[in-house]
Amino acid sequence: MSAQLERYAEVAGEEAVDQLRQLARPLKGMRVVHVNSTRVGGGVAEILTKLVPLKRELGIDATWEVIEGDAGFYGTTKSFHNALQGNRVTVGASELDHYRSVNLENAQKLRATLESADVVFIHDPQPAPLLEMCPNREGRWIWRCHIDVSRPYRPIWRFLKGFLQNYDASVFSLAAFSHRLPHPQYLIPPSIDPLSDKNRDLTSDEITSVYDEFGIDPDREMILQVSRFDRFKDPVGVIEAYRLARKFTPTLQLVLAGGSATDDPEGAAVLDETRRAANHDPDIHILLLPPDAHLTINALQRAADIVLQKSIREGFGLTVAEAMWKSRPVIGGDTGGIRLQVVNHQTGFLVSTPEGAALRIRYLLHHRDRLEQMGAQARAFVCDHFLLTRHLREYLTVMLALEHQLGDRIELA
Repeated sequence: MSAQLERYAEVAGEEAVDQLRQLARPLKGMRVVHVNSTRVGGGVAEILTKLVPLKRELGIDATWEVIEGDAGFYGTTKSFHNALQGNRVTVGASELDHYRSVNLENAQKLRATLESADVVFIHDPQPAPLLEMCPNREGRWIWRCHIDVSRPYRPIWRFLKGFLQNYDASVFSLAAFSHRLPHPQYLIPPSIDPLSDKNRDLTSDEITSVYDEFGIDPDREMILQVSRFDRFKDPVGVIEAYRLARKFTPTLQLVLAGGSATDDPEGAAVLDETRRAANHDPDIHILLLPPDAHLTINALQRAADIVLQKSIREGFGLTVAEAMWKSRPVIGGDTGGIRLQVVNHQTGFLVSTPEGAALRIRYLLHHRDRLEQMGAQARAFVCDHFLLTRHLREYLTVMLALEHQLGDRIELA
């Protein structure tokens, strides 16, 4: 067993790693390509950063390609993202033509790699048309959706469905996101890497360093939300919840920490909205962090008393699992993938309004024993369900099922 797999065995258990080795054995040497639209920023890039090397450790010839686009392309795909999560948007014919043409340019660069691959994972809508632009493909193609598409704006979904229906399979994070498509669909929630800088154990000095770096008072209560500056993450709603909770805990501080992704052109505007909502409150710390600030985010999550993820739409929310792994109860929006992670009243609380979030903040800050109990339950829940080893095990299982056209049961020789 490689040193890396040994480290995963220490965290997830020998049995989990042994399962990976058994599943990967018949897939050794297989050429697997993942394709998405950004190398840094956002949960998909974070997952692929760890998942692809781990596949290689298991003997699979895995690679990761990133498509390139201009501002117009990312503006259109951001509109798709908003539409798939329920917003009514207008996308003109010229924008749709540009979306196709950018994908065609990328197909011309990647065609040889993609057509010869045994398995291609296409992540999210940005590269979805690549399949029809690779007519001589040899392997299986899987569309992996990371977005909450439970209630999409229909015109945009119908447009994208035209690209999706020829895939060999789709993967969604939970059943509520799936749609009628003419191929098998699999449910695989995302995961966190317990060995990454984002999630590994830290020393007390590493944790306390963030107080000085960002001017946070270590002797006062602190609540935190980590997320891109995206309206679906509701940063302004978090500020409203903080102000309501502060009436009962006057020493409360709020940290909103996040960065940007190269495929998200709305981030700067949402950051401005958030700053205006904060209105120069010295106890609201809005931190625009670089994409590689993994240790800083890790330390902030461990320094916080409570972590929020008050999204109004959420495909999964890796920051929820990250915080729970650090034994922090999470107050999360009652939506999408957050419902998979936050077991209401057990690993945190599900809320729908700033008032609800404020009520739960107040409760936990005034019941420290309950806060610690829920934090311990949260870590155990992540260990059982949301580590990278489980995620990879399910991807390998899907690959085996498609490779051998298997039914409900997979037998390993």
